Amino acid sequence: MKLPFEIDLKDKVAVVTGGGGVLCSGFAKTLAACGAKVAVCDLRLEAAEAVAAEIRAEGGVAIGVSANVLERASMEAARDLINETFGTCDILLNGAGGNNPRGQTTKEYLEPEDLENVAEDVRTFFDLDPEGVGFVFNLNFLGTLIPTQVFARDMAKKTGTTIINVSSMNSFRPLTKIPAYSGAKAAVSNFTQWLAVHFSKVGVRVNAIAPGFFITKQNEALLLNADGSYTPRSEKILAHTPMGRFGTPDDLTGTLLWLCDNNASGFVNGVVVPVDGGFAAYSGV
Repeated sequence: MKLPFEIDLKDKVAVVTGGGGVLCSGFAKTLAACGAKVAVCDLRLEAAEAVAAEIRAEGGVAIGVSANVLERASMEAARDLINETFGTCDILLNGAGGNNPRGQTTKEYLEPEDLENVAEDVRTFFDLDPEGVGFVFNLNFLGTLIPTQVFARDMAKKTGTTIINVSSMNSFRPLTKIPAYSGAKAAVSNFTQWLAVHFSKVGVRVNAIAPGFFITKQNEALLLNADGSYTPRSEKILAHTPMGRFGTPDDLTGTLLWLCDNNASGFVNGVVVPVDGGFAAYSGV
């Protein structure tokens, strides 16, 4: 793969959770292209192994690992396999996360008529499923906390280790319809800062990347019509993005490499880096 610049990750072990997804598979491939031995972790082993196979086909070193970020025993089993195969972790990329319709409203605004006669196909704030909201929060927040608990103990015994969490632009300013996801990613950003302070004496740097709007398998139905055209929600997003387009996985590569390289970002700790095409900077006027 073509990189904007290269860093030396030879002999480094990188663990990527959610590695079977669109963005995190790109992270895994980037780290492997710089020489890291990459453990591609995903709830779906076949998805993880598919990405690892692509890396190996390009001459990199990678394995696919089955791992449920919400179950400590699953993560510990993954760690044991990775340690036995590659050694202990140097770079932990907490990328597992996502949304769920049970944590979403169907309308942007609560209208007066919604208080009296709610249509069957309308889900208001008052109809949100607490278990669905809890699932979204746990997937994103606990799905960052548990892998960190499992891998960071070994990382704290080494030098030059780093944790990179995946937050979202929703963490800065919530989007309509997705309160659970926005709140969960805000928690991830806050947790990133907390971890950076907590681990500062043992030399583990902790930062986060906050992607703006990227089309992935999880949000495809919200952003694209069946014929591939943009939905009204996409049109609103693009109208508020000065660069006028959605991001691509390659747009995250430079930020990832910078945060992984202790020579470039060795004094960068506890930051959440937006990669959003100017979305957060634009007031709409």
